[in-house]
Amino acid sequence: MRILLWHGYLLGGTGSNVYTRALAREWSLAGHDVVVFSQDPRPELYDLGGADTVRPEIGGLLPVFVLDRYEGLEARRLPDLTQAERERYVELNAAALGRHLPADLVFANHVLLGGPVAAATGARFAVKAHGSELEYAIRGNEELAAWARESLARAEAVFVGSEHIREVLEEVVGHIDRVHEVPPGVDVDEFRPEPREEALAALIHEARLDPPSRGDERLPDEGNAGRFAKFFETDEPTVLYFGKLLYNKGVHLLLEALRGLDARGVIVGFGDYRAELEAIAPPRTLFTGALEHRHLAHLLPLADVAVVPSIFPEAFGMVAAEALAAGCPPLVARHSGLQEVAEGLEAEYPPEHRDLASFANGDVTDLTAKLQRLLGLSPAEREQLCKAARKAAVERWSWHGVAERLLQPFN
Repeated sequence: MRILLWHGYLLGGTGSNVYTRALAREWSLAGHDVVVFSQDPRPELYDLGGADTVRPEIGGLLPVFVLDRYEGLEARRLPDLTQAERERYVELNAAALGRHLPADLVFANHVLLGGPVAAATGARFAVKAHGSELEYAIRGNEELAAWARESLARAEAVFVGSEHIREVLEEVVGHIDRVHEVPPGVDVDEFRPEPREEALAALIHEARLDPPSRGDERLPDEGNAGRFAKFFETDEPTVLYFGKLLYNKGVHLLLEALRGLDARGVIVGFGDYRAELEAIAPPRTLFTGALEHRHLAHLLPLADVAVVPSIFPEAFGMVAAEALAAGCPPLVARHSGLQEVAEGLEAEYPPEHRDLASFANGDVTDLTAKLQRLLGLSPAEREQLCKAARKAAVERWSWHGVAERLLQPFN
């Protein structure tokens, strides 16, 4: 198949960015002719499996769901754009796609503005709903909801990553036909268990390759190589968080829980809440700034637990799946798409430890108690959970299987 894969943002970082580049790689390696459309200025930094890349000219204005900085672009929240600005953005992207038609499928990320962009090409198209646009931009905005509904009605398939997002889509946009549930995935070859000494050496090596950040929050903090070497020179109970540093991600709950534990924390990510989190962090907490998969694949095997404490609905729980693949037991807030990850993990855990896959949303007491139990497991019990976590990732959430399932409606 010839597939035009549209994504309006970058190819590195979290969420839909990782999703896009993973699909590009898997589809390309499977023999499909793939062209990736994104605003990433350096797509050559990523393994896209041989897919071609295009950076559409969008006139300098980028619609976003959460305000962030983008090189050479003015980011503005989608609800704050005028109708003319939204329509111009769609026209420019559709024109870029049109120059690469014909294609067997246009696969667009995000209900808005992916739906309108794909629909404007006139080609056969599918849309992947990621959740961020539904919660942060469309919910409560009838004008945007109507536009989304009209665009999705023309799609041959709409994909959601969990039953939770299926419900949110119906609630926010209205009933849509041809909705398919396919969870996101994880690269089970990149994320895998690794002996401690090998993992630490590889992590320090990757950190030494980092460019100077020069204040760019999207890059790793400078000096991480030395900090990692010092932090991990002793083998102590370690709890990891990686993701955006936003209030809704609930990192403050984890920091509060750590105060009641004999454990240290590693906080990975960037966002507008970092300064506040650093101010309340207990001793023995290491902030690293943004890290890429090349770092995280070696950091995860050094952690005893990866916590996903989000207090806001999540479409899925990609970070939890990555932890699973690395054999690092995740502990997730039990709600929305995260609950579905927990249930998949519980199916693999022994009965006496199934409740250690999740904690009650927003409940620091429960989070602290679950962490205490996880960190207190015997070596044999821990090894059993690590193997169960890896098994769940390989059997349920490998990118290879996800990529195949997304194309089934079109075969």
